[in-house]
Amino acid sequence: MYEKTFPNKRFKHTIQFLEEYIDIKESILDLGVPNPLSEIMQSKGYSVQNTSGEDLDFDMGAVINSNAKVVTAFEIFEHLLSPLNVLSKIKADKLVTSIPLRLWFSKAYQSKTDPWDRHYHEFEDWQFNWLLEKAGWEIQASEKWTHPVKKIGFRPFLRLFTPRYYIVYATRKNKG
Repeated sequence: MYEKTFPNKRFKHTIQFLEEYIDIKESILDLGVPNPLSEIMQSKGYSVQNTSGEDLDFDMGAVINSNAKVVTAFEIFEHLLSPLNVLSKIKADKLVTSIPLRLWFSKAYQSKTDPWDRHYHEFEDWQFNWLLEKAGWEIQASEKWTHPVKKIGFRPFLRLFTPRYYIVYATRKNKG
């Protein structure tokens, strides 16, 4: 199914990573509105509840009130001014999250027309790791992958071997 959808490489890597670390029986709160990736997760048998499109910088009710065992956030934290607040409020013991990595040869993404589709952050992997650790998470596994584009030029060439996406599986640190 996802092999034929755009962006299929990102979806394929994300689902494979999720299947490696998260049991199909565990309930999931997926940060973000229902989307093709959450639909793929459901088609694989996962029980997924999405947030409703609220601005998570101001309204963390869905996160605070969730009893899900796992929280997923795929390309969400770069859209928040303060991802530390949301990461700190998650009650689940497991987190699977991915972000687009900062690329030295490309400016941060910014939509001129959609106020929701803006990147306040594009992290390097070590910065995101520090953010997770500060929010009380312990990284158990991570992976990076490239995102080549079918264009000709210097930047498209760099995208062939420069990782663009970073995914992490983390567990809540003991609160003892």
